[in-house]
Amino acid sequence: MFLSALELRNIIESSFLPKRCQCTLSPDLSMTVKVYADTHTDQLDLLVTGINAKRLNGCREINDLIAELRSDMQHRAQVQPLHLDRKAL
Repeated sequence: MFLSALELRNIIESSFLPKRCQCTLSPDLSMTVKVYADTHTDQLDLLVTGINAKRLNGCREINDLIAELRSDMQHRAQVQPLHLDRKAL
């Protein structure tokens, strides 16, 4: 990892603005990224754990990770579960 943990967190968290993003890094360099639906609730749009931060050795790897996270978040938004009215069943 060529950046400090603080710099890496700042890059990832700011890449999801205006959404609220929380990036945590454990001592073994395992990363967790949470992206919240809005700034007022704790509803998650995305939760990814176990990201190996050791592989983030340059701008390209960080950019690829952010693109992958955004793609996952977009895919989850498109595949919304069907909400059934249980009273109608």
